Amino acid sequence: MRQNSYDDSASLYLIPTPIGNLEDITLRALKTLETVDLILCEDTRESSKLLNHFHIRKKLVSCHEYNEEKIKDYVISELKNGKNIGLITDQGSPVVSDPGYVVSRAVIDANFNVIALPGATAFVPALTSSGLAPSPFLFYGFLQTKESKIRKELNSLKKIPYTMIFYEAPHRLQKTLECMLDVFGDRNMSIHREISKLHEEICRGTIRELIPIASELKGEFVLIVEGNYEKVDYSDLSIFDHVRLYLEDDISEKEAIKLVAKERDIAKSIVYKEYHSKKK
Repeated sequence: MRQNSYDDSASLYLIPTPIGNLEDITLRALKTLETVDLILCEDTRESSKLLNHFHIRKKLVSCHEYNEEKIKDYVISELKNGKNIGLITDQGSPVVSDPGYVVSRAVIDANFNVIALPGATAFVPALTSSGLAPSPFLFYGFLQTKESKIRKELNSLKKIPYTMIFYEAPHRLQKTLECMLDVFGDRNMSIHREISKLHEEICRGTIRELIPIASELKGEFVLIVEGNYEKVDYSDLSIFDHVRLYLEDDISEKEAIKLVAKERDIAKSIVYKEYHSKKK
């Protein structure tokens, strides 16, 4: 389906808000907040502070991970009435490890426009200041809470040759780093906290070097972890077995084929054809 985002129809606007320094908000974000008819927000108290700072007065409607399923019908109803709606979270870009996906998906399914504004997000400044390879990268976001599930997720990522980006909470940082050391081995990484704030801090080193200071760090964290760049000789494996090796680590077939093609320096189409010819 083709959709013109700026056809003057009622739309849902995904509006990034500052992750620390309020001066990071864009002129377009401010203009959009001023012109929409109502604003969906993760926490009305937090959003009120932001809006009051910029002297914006709008109706606020709570929209968070626990009520998105309920609120989506209200959103569709308001769009049908010609209302333009803004959606913000406490900090950063909606949908990216924040609420907004359920409502956005419902709006798209109802054939209304979803317009995402560019702006503040935590992982981009963390990646570019990490000193690690910026491309290709894999944004993963938050890991699971239980250690067994964390290890399973990390195992599925350990062979990927991409710089990896994670979000983490302060009370889980040390345990996550210990799991990474066990599963990934001792790789280069960086820990970023208080991004764009006065006390912004970047800790660079290996996983092993950074574990001892993890308990001292406060705030929300972005972790940038080096990918697996170890050269492995796969010449004794058939293409089929090479793909299966990744599938056994819970990597999707599409991603496995992409990785095998990269490691063998051949076209993805060759890997796909060979794998599926043997799979039958």
